[in-house]
Amino acid sequence: MKTIEEINQKIANKEAIILTAAELKSMVRDGKEVTVDDVDVVTTGTFGVMSGTMAVMMVPVAEKNSFERADAIWLNGVPAQPGPCPNERLGVVDLVINGTAHANDQYGGGHLFRDLVKGKTIDVTVEAHGKHYENQVTLDEIEFARIITTRLAFKNYNALINPASPTINTIFSVTGLTGPFTETTVSGCGEINPLQNDPSHRSIGVGTRVLLNGAPGYIMGKGTRASPDKPNVSAYADMKDMDPTMMGGMKTAHGPECLTSLAVPIPVLDEEILSGLKILDQNVPLPVADVNGRTAHAKVNYGNVWGGTDKVIRAEKDRCLHHPDCAAMRTCPTEAISNDCVINRDLCINCGTCTLQCSEGVFLARLGSIELAEGTVPISLRQSDRARAERLCTMLKNRILEQKFVPTKMLEPL
Repeated sequence: MKTIEEINQKIANKEAIILTAAELKSMVRDGKEVTVDDVDVVTTGTFGVMSGTMAVMMVPVAEKNSFERADAIWLNGVPAQPGPCPNERLGVVDLVINGTAHANDQYGGGHLFRDLVKGKTIDVTVEAHGKHYENQVTLDEIEFARIITTRLAFKNYNALINPASPTINTIFSVTGLTGPFTETTVSGCGEINPLQNDPSHRSIGVGTRVLLNGAPGYIMGKGTRASPDKPNVSAYADMKDMDPTMMGGMKTAHGPECLTSLAVPIPVLDEEILSGLKILDQNVPLPVADVNGRTAHAKVNYGNVWGGTDKVIRAEKDRCLHHPDCAAMRTCPTEAISNDCVINRDLCINCGTCTLQCSEGVFLARLGSIELAEGTVPISLRQSDRARAERLCTMLKNRILEQKFVPTKMLEPL
């Protein structure tokens, strides 16, 4: 048995063996025997829609004594909640802003958070005692800005289906979930997801150091709606250290959603921990649920989502007919497609929407399908980006190797 202190000393001596979850799984698939002596830390990660994301900030608005306290505030049109501190007559506003709050059907809190981290100038509007005050700020001018998650990184998600005929507008679809049993939408990064790799919660607990949207942060504890079968966590980190490519916003049929990422190092202390890390997609259960009320319908596995499928969307520009109303560009939930069929890889989350919208087959990817008693149901939307999550795991691995990130021992279990 090893200790975290011993592993950190090996990292300091540049003797530690760090693997990403994808690297370890590849070794397991190849039939290689991996022991505790062969690896010291495995980096795990996930990226996708995480509704339970909010920001807490203190935003400068006007000179002192300009207004007593804010009654309402908007950032780029996205509404926030002033407080809890009133900051009476100080000209600044403490606020909480939800990742799912939105200015319109195209722009929400997730988009705003990314714009702030990218260094863009943000329009601030305050209403106080019937008067309006306006300002423009960047993240550098905001003294305090943190992302806090109420829940993220569920150990397991549901695949959603619509067993009825009417199309249902939902956050789990871009164009509306059709039925009966004509498509399914999925979330979760399967075998590389942090909690999936720590089934006994030996590593992930209160105080565990993580990367939240690419920034060093900490696990605060269990998240809302956590259960023994489907645990999740809450976490926080400073927005000023975040990576804009590891966060963002996404349009859905029911309004904008927030994209959030989490990476967690799992120190390999003993065989029990290593055994949990060896799980593969085909052994990770994926419940199938009716989008109406999330009632259980069947159970498949993440091998249907990530096994033998394409993690990255590719474009065959020669097939494009340059239609003036390009359905793929119009429906892309992250606005990652340009007029000349170029995919902006910083924005694209490889959801697959474009592959079903383009009649000429410009955008291509095998998205997989699930087998139900009602027949084969194709996957039409992936709300998690496995390719980006794997890049996040590599980012964390490199930071550990460069001694820019030190794994920590939890303070107490979830």
